Amino acid sequence: MTDSPHSATPKHTALHAAHEDLGARFTDFGGWDMPLKYTSELDEHHAVRRAVGVFDLSHMGEVRVTGPQAAEFLDHALISRLSILKVGKAKYSMICTEQGGIIDDLITYRLGEEEFLVVPNAGNAPRVAEELQRRSKGFDATVNNESESTSMVAVQGPRAAEVMRTIVEDVTAAPEASGAGETVDAAIDGVGYYAAFQGVVAGHRALIARTGYTGEDGFEIIVPNDGAEAVWNAALAKARELEGLPCGLACRDTLRLEAGMPLYGNELSEQLTPVDAGLGVLAATKSKEEFVGREAIVAAKEEGTKQTLIGLVGEGRRAARGGYEVFAGSGDEAASDAAIGSVTSGALSPTLGHPVAMAYATKTAVDSGAAAEGATVEVDIRGKRFPYRVVALPFYKREQ
Repeated sequence: MTDSPHSATPKHTALHAAHEDLGARFTDFGGWDMPLKYTSELDEHHAVRRAVGVFDLSHMGEVRVTGPQAAEFLDHALISRLSILKVGKAKYSMICTEQGGIIDDLITYRLGEEEFLVVPNAGNAPRVAEELQRRSKGFDATVNNESESTSMVAVQGPRAAEVMRTIVEDVTAAPEASGAGETVDAAIDGVGYYAAFQGVVAGHRALIARTGYTGEDGFEIIVPNDGAEAVWNAALAKARELEGLPCGLACRDTLRLEAGMPLYGNELSEQLTPVDAGLGVLAATKSKEEFVGREAIVAAKEEGTKQTLIGLVGEGRRAARGGYEVFAGSGDEAASDAAIGSVTSGALSPTLGHPVAMAYATKTAVDSGAAAEGATVEVDIRGKRFPYRVVALPFYKREQ
């Protein structure tokens, strides 16, 4: 799951005043005025890795799809097969253009036999809602964009479940497929990754999902705006008892980068198909005879990708950033003045203590060994080339 930057007049989430009271520094993101950090992005990053962090993700979209043909409609509108999703489960998928370009990557929750909740990224939410509405014609399904009236609070980190056991007060719907039990402890302990149950959090009915964008265990709480402040306050109060912190988008980006998770606008875009992004497996081209973009994606699978997403690890503290060019290592036969790739995301990893980056390298460079795992490449950082080693993604994986 990803967020995408957007240059629009910033909107405020229902928690904006709470962030101001905490001294947050804000940034325009996805058309929303969002907390970048509260104190130190490094402290916030480490809090999530070592204890727990609480995020306001209310800039994300929420689009509810209901009706007798809701599942059939989503099979048509999205590239994955949502009709096989069991109630209480969630699936990561994409919505694409007829030409196969990625409009957005998103998560869809099945709340009932005829009810789904689609969660797109902030900057893409309006377009996704419009596309779903347009594509619903001819189906007995209703598309309702609830983004403006809905909030999301994320609790992420190795102690996230401890926070949830305190703030979840009741379980109102625990589908068997989710693995959640009927009591609060059973629900928190039993619900698996990419599963959800419905309950009461800090006095408000909410959807509680075990999903996240940090590489840690964690939960996302989707609640109407009038319950956002109560949920936020309860989660943050318990998190502080456990050495946790409120966390902004700055550390969210370094956390997702360490975990090798793609960001729309960086690793994903409308200029790329899921196949180009190395995520062609999401497209159910074998089990679905029809969906928007299928013909183009099938062709892309048959042709094969011309690029590969690779991981890069450097030394020192000079981080590669998005857009920096990648070259074959000076000792490689393929070394030349022609770039073999481009960095999509990069930062100094707070957890690992060295620079990490994701980059698209040409398939030719990967196949020849110049950008294969274990190879040394060079990244042009402000006019000077620095060595980076090609590694498998992700850079960081939590202990189970």
